[in-house]
Amino acid sequence: MTGDVAVLGAGMHPWGKWGRSFVEYGTAAARAALADAAVEWQDVQSVVGADTVRGGYPGYVAGATFAKALGWQGARVTSVYAACASGAQAVATARAQILAGLADVVLVVGADAAPKGFFRPAGGDRQDDPDWLRFRVLGATNPTYFGLYARRRMAVHGDTLEDFAQVKVKNAACGALNPHARYRKAVSAEEVAASAVVSDPLRLLDICATSDGGAALVLSSMEFARRRGVTDPVRIRAVSTVTPTYPSTVLDLPDIATDSAAGVEADGPSFRSSIAQAAYEEAGIGPEELSLAEVYDLSTALELQWYEDLGLCAEGAAAKLLREGATAPGGRIPVNVSGGLASFGEAVPAQAIAQVCELTWQLRGTAGARQVAGARVGITANQGLFGHGSSVVAVR
Repeated sequence: MTGDVAVLGAGMHPWGKWGRSFVEYGTAAARAALADAAVEWQDVQSVVGADTVRGGYPGYVAGATFAKALGWQGARVTSVYAACASGAQAVATARAQILAGLADVVLVVGADAAPKGFFRPAGGDRQDDPDWLRFRVLGATNPTYFGLYARRRMAVHGDTLEDFAQVKVKNAACGALNPHARYRKAVSAEEVAASAVVSDPLRLLDICATSDGGAALVLSSMEFARRRGVTDPVRIRAVSTVTPTYPSTVLDLPDIATDSAAGVEADGPSFRSSIAQAAYEEAGIGPEELSLAEVYDLSTALELQWYEDLGLCAEGAAAKLLREGATAPGGRIPVNVSGGLASFGEAVPAQAIAQVCELTWQLRGTAGARQVAGARVGITANQGLFGHGSSVVAVR
C-alpha cells in the first residue's frame, strides 16, 4: 500500500488581529479548502481539528466545534493538541485514517484567536506543569527562550545580529507578496536594528507576533482523487511527529532542569534534527532533493537553526548559507517563501497546516509572485512544547 494521500484542497483565513472567534477563522478556511477541492461538505467523512487552549471549551474540542459550525452531517471527529505541532498531528491523524481505510476524504482544520503580547500558560496554579514553572520560577517568557537560542548560536557558531536581521529582510520581502500574510511590507536591515530590544540580542522585528488566523486542508485517498479526475495531485508522502531520544543534548525550555546530557555522551542526532531525519527516511528522500522548505521562524535565529537541523548545510554553516542567498527566492533551497512567522505571526494550531497549504500552492505552481520555479518536493518543520516533533514532506 502506498503511504501517499492526496491534498485536494487548501484554504486559509488571512492572519491578523481581527477580534473575532477562532471558530469563524477556521470555518472560513475550511470552506475555502472545500471549494478549492471541489468537494461538498456532505462528502467529508471525517474532521480532524487542531485544538486551541485559548478558545475555552470549544477550543478543546475543535473537531466537533468545526463540524457543528459547518453543519452536523454525521462525520467522525477527532481533536488533537500538541502546542505548535498541533497542525502536523492533525495531518498525521487524517492521513492514518485514510491509509487505514476508515475514510476516503478528511477535512483538517486549525485556527486561533491569540492574546495581545506573548503567550502565557493556561490559567491556574499547577506546580507540576513545566510551562507554568518556567514562567513562575525563571520568568522565562517565549521571547526569553528565543533570546537564549540566539545567544547560543552567537557563542557556538559566531552568528551576528546582522545575520539575524537578514532573515527578517528575506522573509518580509516574501510576505509582502502573500495575500494571506498579516505583515505585507518589505523591511530593511536598518529597520530591524533600530527596532526595540525585546530579549537581548533579539529586537522586536527579530521575533514573531501572536496572531489570529486559520488554515485547512482537504485530504483524500489516491483512489478518491482519481475518481474525481485528479490524476496528479500534490501528495503527502511523510509526516514526522517524533519525540526526543535519551539523552537530550540541548537544554530546551520548558525543560528547565539539568538534563542527562551532563553525564551521558550523546548518541545520534539532536531532537530537532531527528524530526527531519524521520521525515526524510519515511519519504525516501534526502535534503538535496528539496525544492523548498517552510520552517517555524519563531525568531530570526531559530530559522537559521532549522537550516542545519534540516540538513540544508553543515552544523554552524547556516549564516553562510543565508549570506550566499541560497535560502532566498531563486536560491538553491528557498526557505519560508510564504513569508514565515515573520510575516504571519503565530496562530498556533493553524500554523503547521498553513505550512502545508504553502507547499501545496508551490507544488501546484499557483503561488503567483512568490512561486518557486519547478517546485517538486517540499518539507515543513516546527516543534511543539514538551517534545512534539513536526515535519511534513509533500511531493508532486
